[in-house]
Amino acid sequence: MSIRRRNNNGTSPSTAFGQTVMDSEYRIILNVGGVRHETYKHTLKKIPATRLSRLTTSLANYDPVLNEYFFDRHPGVFAQILNYYRTGKLHYPLDVCGPLFEEELKYWGLDSNECEPCCWMTLSGTRDTQDVLKTLDELDIEVDQTEGPELYKRFGWEDDYHNDSLSAWQRLKPRIWRLFDEPNSSRYAQFIAAISVFFLITAIIVFCLKTHPGLRIPELQLFGNFSRNHRSISSRIQPAQINIDKQNSRPHPTFMYIETICNIWFTIEILARFASCPCRIEYLRAPVNIIDIVATLTFYIDLLSSMFGATADLEFFSIIRIMRLFKLTHHNSGLKILMHTFRASAKELMLLVFFLVLGVVVFASLVYYAERVESNVDNQFVSIPVGLWWAIVTMTTIGYGDITPHTYLGRLIGSVCALAGVLTIALPVPVIVSNFAMFYSHTQARSKMPKKRRGVLSIDQVAPHVKNAPFRNSNGPTLRKNMEHTPLVSNNHTPPHTLI
Repeated sequence: MSIRRRNNNGTSPSTAFGQTVMDSEYRIILNVGGVRHETYKHTLKKIPATRLSRLTTSLANYDPVLNEYFFDRHPGVFAQILNYYRTGKLHYPLDVCGPLFEEELKYWGLDSNECEPCCWMTLSGTRDTQDVLKTLDELDIEVDQTEGPELYKRFGWEDDYHNDSLSAWQRLKPRIWRLFDEPNSSRYAQFIAAISVFFLITAIIVFCLKTHPGLRIPELQLFGNFSRNHRSISSRIQPAQINIDKQNSRPHPTFMYIETICNIWFTIEILARFASCPCRIEYLRAPVNIIDIVATLTFYIDLLSSMFGATADLEFFSIIRIMRLFKLTHHNSGLKILMHTFRASAKELMLLVFFLVLGVVVFASLVYYAERVESNVDNQFVSIPVGLWWAIVTMTTIGYGDITPHTYLGRLIGSVCALAGVLTIALPVPVIVSNFAMFYSHTQARSKMPKKRRGVLSIDQVAPHVKNAPFRNSNGPTLRKNMEHTPLVSNNHTPPHTLI
């Protein structure tokens, strides 16, 4: 009498073995970066239209000997991707850089926006970092120390450089451009930048000092009749009556000489940068260059008008020259970051302006009617527009004191207005400060990075199989002589088979 053994669960060993064999038919082995992962085939079908959902044994990634699919990808990221197939929840690995994670998701045919809410802040932070780095590249804060083909590529002369057919002007033009546009590219460029800053500061100082009353020459007006008939009546010549008109005065001529020297340098700088720039359209679109050109033109217009005896009313247009201060952003990266911080914080600044306008209108209306409720002989709020000025001064915590409420209700409204102004201004300030700290920290980090890195060939440039590279001959020893002449990179850039 035969006795059939049964397992603890009541099944026989043959049945369990059959189930194991059937279960192995539905399993699949994935070798990703040397790490083997094993899962069920129907697990990979949970997310259709992806790379893993289209695996077949006819693909080049499949190894029939080991019965596995090989992918030369990041194994750490793939663990989270496989877990996404199993659970339907995509989590962000903290030990992987954000762009690498998104690149791996793109390779496997997944969307990074499917990340779970608990990891969304980390993913969005990496995206913000990428935006900041992209913005810093556009600002061109760092000096490109590259030479050779990359330098001539900016001017569109890369082919001429490789063909060694550059003319004298093509060799000289990039040097002139870097000499005037990139202050830290060489010692000569630093010297040129120092001269430019010197003339810039001198022009600004002269522009301010020539408006000082003590440094201006007043116009003299003569009164009296000095004809011959008048002198025959009196034996003595009467002294002339001279009146000094301080309202109509002109700056000292020395200021004009100094401004002329400064603007001659500015003209040379403009012409040199315009003649040697890589793209003249982009040069004319830059706001700093527009300010520099307009400020120099206003000087020559002012000089010609003074030569032809024009009135001093044209001096008002010379205020454009004070805008030359923005040229300092070309020599100081901190000022350039500060200017971009305000651009990046435009939403917060618009929100600040909106709340200020709202508060100014509300408190101006309230204080106008509050001062009219009680008997107030010294009522200074004669209209709501006057109250608008008081509300602006109060909410910005300046408080000139030229207009003040005198009733109890008006003073109460004034106190609330001052508190509301403090809170309104204080709320967006931390956002602006954090934006500036973020840009500045990334700039400091980028300045410490190596300027040149080792190049890495792409997959299309590397041959997957080395042609004519026998490792052993028929006798057994390695053919060292043949391997020394074996190329590492094939001339054919097309791989022999396509991997998924």
